[in-house]
Amino acid sequence: MNKTKISTPIQGCMTWGKWGANFATKAYQQQIEVCLDLGVSTFDHADIYGGYTTEAEFGKALAEMNLQRDSFQLISKCGIQMENFRENATKHYQYDAAYILKSAEQSLQNLQTDYLDVFLLHRPSPLMQVTEIQKAVAQLLQQGKIKGFGVSNFNIQQMALLQKVVSIDYNQIQIALTYSDSLTNGLLDYMQTHQIQPMAWNPLGSYFKSITPKLQKSVQKMATKYKATEDQILLAWLHKHPSQIIPVMGTTNSNRVQSAKESTKIQLELQDWFVLWEAARGKQVD
Repeated sequence: MNKTKISTPIQGCMTWGKWGANFATKAYQQQIEVCLDLGVSTFDHADIYGGYTTEAEFGKALAEMNLQRDSFQLISKCGIQMENFRENATKHYQYDAAYILKSAEQSLQNLQTDYLDVFLLHRPSPLMQVTEIQKAVAQLLQQGKIKGFGVSNFNIQQMALLQKVVSIDYNQIQIALTYSDSLTNGLLDYMQTHQIQPMAWNPLGSYFKSITPKLQKSVQKMATKYKATEDQILLAWLHKHPSQIIPVMGTTNSNRVQSAKESTKIQLELQDWFVLWEAARGKQVD
């Protein structure tokens, strides 16, 4: 759908640093190597991860590995300003052109790279001025500092507003078997119409946190049928959708990364997909 090469799944890095595993440099490198060996070559970041520290830690580890730049892809996001960061009095969103350019430059510096494969606006702001965004994105694309542009958590109206001035390649949204509103509220239909590819954050949803007996029974039945694990069935359900959803896996467990990669081989039958959706929704389709 898009020219930018992105792996399926994407490896999310939000919990690699201070917001989770608190990896040392060697652990970052080992995790990167595991992902690359499995064919998971795209790493998802945001400026705020780890309280504005994870990008730089990842970049330091990456620089010492001397990898070919075209052997991996980097995604980052900007726009969220955290409370008590620098002179921020409260958490807010900022999307003036100067700030977007500054954020992109900072991510490039942190990650020790010349370009980002994808650059996303992290959350929509009610005060965003699309001409400011267009000005910054056009400059970054023209300078080759970003290869692709997208958004995260944007609804249809917000995408339509922005699309008046700039092309959107991706939208990173919350979608899972247990959180499937985007299948019925028009969001994924709109994205297909405009060739905007979805990335799914939290692709396993609440399945392992607040499972219902009916859903668990259905997933386990499918796991047996397809000789797969429960998490693979959840991901295979996403892969079935024609919008080509790319899961963003937040795990730091190497076995789960491997499991997620292998899930791309599972082809759910049509009725099985609906059996799972019915179990998650608690009712049949109309």
